[in-house]
Amino acid sequence: MKLQYIISILFVILLLTGCADVSPHAQDCITSSSYGFFGGVWHGFVLPISWLGSLLMDDVAIYAYNNNGGWYNFGFAIGAYLISRITILYSK
Repeated sequence: MKLQYIISILFVILLLTGCADVSPHAQDCITSSSYGFFGGVWHGFVLPISWLGSLLMDDVAIYAYNNNGGWYNFGFAIGAYLISRITILYSK
């Protein structure tokens, strides 16, 4: 139970700091299509991998800048929740 609280706190911290930097590719966000619900689910599901990648490389982000708003956020939360539940399930 304590591990679940620690993971939840770390997840909230990651979400709050995920958009702290401005994308250097802002023009690409304007011209390319935006990510929707399923893109958000996928990005939430691969959150641990993309977080590690973002620590090592500057061009990797854990959150898509060009998203369509609420549906992307909802999908991202569902994907992150699913991967956290799977991780907790298999860590026992």
